[in-house]
Amino acid sequence: MKLEWPTILFMVAVHILAVVALQPQYWSWGSLLVLLIMYWVTACLGVTLGYHRLLSHRAFKVPKWLERFFATCGALSAEYGPIAWSGIHRQHHKFSDTDLDPHDMNKGFWWSHMGWMMVEVPAEKNVREYTADLRKDPYYLWLDEWFVWLQLPLGLLLYALGGWAFVLWGIPLRLMLVYHITWLVNSATHTWGTQPFDTNDNSRNNKWVAALAWGEGWHNNHHKFPSSAKQGILPGQVDLTWYHIVLLKRLGLATSVTPIEHFIKS
Repeated sequence: MKLEWPTILFMVAVHILAVVALQPQYWSWGSLLVLLIMYWVTACLGVTLGYHRLLSHRAFKVPKWLERFFATCGALSAEYGPIAWSGIHRQHHKFSDTDLDPHDMNKGFWWSHMGWMMVEVPAEKNVREYTADLRKDPYYLWLDEWFVWLQLPLGLLLYALGGWAFVLWGIPLRLMLVYHITWLVNSATHTWGTQPFDTNDNSRNNKWVAALAWGEGWHNNHHKFPSSAKQGILPGQVDLTWYHIVLLKRLGLATSVTPIEHFIKS
């Protein structure tokens, strides 16, 4: 396997700078607030709501300007651009836990967690085949090329607001947090948890991942009903991303939100 050195070096740099951010001189309540806000913007609005449920699965619709806003939030997570992210994720669902799954759990926990990104995988070359709908938007094509560089204007803004403390807590520390929590959906929820539905793969419901990842931990539910905007469908399952979608619907901004009952009955 050919190593993806740009990705490896970027990840090493992010983790080193995240450790730097934790030095006492950079701590403040303002830094923590920046971290939490950026975590919400990029992990919830960007990755789980935008990249995952909206763009990858088309589980609901929003106006184009709002869709692009969520895609931009996702790009700020530095987890690929919207086209590549969605294309790889759609392949994961088609080939879940088989050799063609880009983060096949059968190759080990750390492979599914992050190892697969450190080498060239066939799924990256097949993205175009799975993303004809997204490739029609020139803005998404632009985000796929430039998503990493969006950290630069963000960094300038954070520096102006609070110096290096805000930069370190708002970018590398936040990126590390978002990365590992997102990756737990690929690794932990294919390893530990319950399987109320037969999905012919290792997907599981994991309440701890659900708590950290805005409801994405109800992964067995999701693999059974991938087109459902609501993933916490069983009693007692909190799905924070779903509550955002409900709010958007009440504001008249989200449409075509199919009730989970439709999928269960079918």
